[in-house]
Amino acid sequence: MNRRAIGAVVRRDLVVVMGSKSVVLPALIVPAMLLVVLPALAGLAPVLLGSVSAGDMFRVLEALPPEASRRLSGDPSTQAAELAVTYLLAPLILIVPVMFATVIAADALAGEKERGTLEGLLLTPLTDRELVVAKLIASWVPAVLLGLAGAVLYALVANLAVMPQTGHLVLPTPEYAVMALWVGPTFAAAALGAIVLVSVRSNSTQEAFQLGGVVVLPVVVIVITQATGVMLLSVPLLLASGLIALAIAAVLLLIGSRVLSRTRMGEKLG
Repeated sequence: MNRRAIGAVVRRDLVVVMGSKSVVLPALIVPAMLLVVLPALAGLAPVLLGSVSAGDMFRVLEALPPEASRRLSGDPSTQAAELAVTYLLAPLILIVPVMFATVIAADALAGEKERGTLEGLLLTPLTDRELVVAKLIASWVPAVLLGLAGAVLYALVANLAVMPQTGHLVLPTPEYAVMALWVGPTFAAAALGAIVLVSVRSNSTQEAFQLGGVVVLPVVVIVITQATGVMLLSVPLLLASGLIALAIAAVLLLIGSRVLSRTRMGEKLG
């Protein structure tokens, strides 16, 4: 493979993405809301409200493994804040890599025709395989890095909000570390595989965004089931989820690499 040419396409796509308001604005606003405002409010709830009951989190408390229960504070209000930031809201960090893998890939693939740059891209000396690899790297790597940065930011905010009440750090837990380092990247890869197939069939970035929006649904389901106590995320379950996402990503990306050819993309010029 021509690594130098692949790197040039990757750098080109990243420059274009960074200059796109439709990508940059969500990159600032969404993490600020999900990973700063929410954990700060949840962690400071006992301080702001004076007293918070953990009664509504009874199902989550029941499902906690013994070692996790022993880490919790004895004070009910503090306990509620700990549960909120370490279990109920923590899966939100998965939304960031999934969402940005979708947004960046849609802009890098479907957006080429809108910007009038598709023909020039197809005339590059890269092979079809090199072109696909460049597009995937330009989408997946930034999404994963943003996801990791978001996870660090969330943990920092949660600890700053809760540590004065508990006297110790509440994050990262083993489950949180697996979500940030394994589940986020594999879910982003699966989302990338789905958006590649969608983008090939889309005539605009907006259309690709709309069709690809469904890729965040699995993350939403995880957040809801965790928050309601229906299913508590454990390390084995998270590892298995990542493996399933990786398998799905491999299948989707294999199919996508076959349809993301010069001939198929050239049809968009018509």
